[in-house]
Amino acid sequence: MSNIPTPHIEAKAGDFAKTVLMPGDPLRAKYIAETYFEQVRCVNQVRGMLGYTGIYKGKELSVMGSGMGMPSIGIYSYELFHFYDVDNIIRVGSAGAILDDVNVMDVVIGMGASIVSDYPDQFDCPGHLAPLADYHLLSTAVESAKELGTPVRVGNILSEDAFYTDRQNSKDCFRKMGVLAVEMESGALYLNAARAGKRALCILTISDHIYKPEQLTSEQRQTGFGKMIEIALETANRA
Repeated sequence: MSNIPTPHIEAKAGDFAKTVLMPGDPLRAKYIAETYFEQVRCVNQVRGMLGYTGIYKGKELSVMGSGMGMPSIGIYSYELFHFYDVDNIIRVGSAGAILDDVNVMDVVIGMGASIVSDYPDQFDCPGHLAPLADYHLLSTAVESAKELGTPVRVGNILSEDAFYTDRQNSKDCFRKMGVLAVEMESGALYLNAARAGKRALCILTISDHIYKPEQLTSEQRQTGFGKMIEIALETANRA
């Protein structure tokens, strides 16, 4: 543990639980901790990337923001996996729907993450490595959703570096290949987990639609994702 604290996380050894929920927005991390955890303590405030540890249904869990994009979640997930001995990271975030039958407020679980990014190049694999969720976390999340009575879509999602792009119709290829939704973090998380021999999963709430004029407000994005969060917490409790 000689690498901690890190330049990005001020927590001490043992401050993080074995399972960490990771929303992009640090204020969503604060909301999750204050709404669902007991005995909450703040373990990170560096760069405003709030992290908390507490008790959920008798089990210690943590939650921390990841920031936006693969470079940001790449840093935080790497440090949690390698320096803080975290075993499981469950991303809880928002996504833009791509398919017509995926709607705003639907919950999507990413079985795999297609990537538009150079992030995978660092691993020096010939060809194209397929970033996948951990099957135990995935199957547990699906079962938890059934028990909670929340319908979910499970399938391929897209992780993309650029939110604004000059590329015309950049999602059309993924749409015709059945990719459910687009976000900006899961590909890096899945790759980092695979490299570390750890486990990761991405659970998303649809906040807008790429091909339809539908979207949530910023406040709804921050606090309106209760079903997704409940699935993630129940999954984390069984991890």
